[in-house]
Amino acid sequence: MDAQLEILLQIQDLKGQRRGLEEGRSERQVEEEAFNLRVDEALTGLDEKIDQVMEELDPGVRRRYDRLAGGIDRAVVPVINGVCYGCFVSVATSVASDPAERAKLRNCDHCGRFLYFLD
Repeated sequence: MDAQLEILLQIQDLKGQRRGLEEGRSERQVEEEAFNLRVDEALTGLDEKIDQVMEELDPGVRRRYDRLAGGIDRAVVPVINGVCYGCFVSVATSVASDPAERAKLRNCDHCGRFLYFLD
C-alpha cells in the first residue's frame, strides 16, 4: 500500500474519532465524570495529532485531500469488487485488475476520492 495512502487512512480515522467525540454531547457528562475524561482536552489532542500527521503528506496530496475533505465525510474509500464505495461507480478494469496499478495512490475517476483496494 502506498505510504501516502496509509497517512490518509490514519487522518480519516483520527477525524472519525474526533467526530464521535464531538457528536456524543449527551454522553459527555458521563464520560467526564465516570471515566475522568476531559473531552475538550481530547478534542484538542486529536486536532494536534491530525495536524501533525497532515504535515507528513506530500503538498500535492494534501491540497487534493483538503479540497475533498471540505465537502465530504470520507475522502478515502475502499474499492470492493471493482466498485468505488464513495460513489458506487465501477473502477476501470485495467486499474482494478492490475496489482501494480492497485498499489499506487489512486483517485476515483468519477468522484475524485482516494481509493484503496480490498479485493
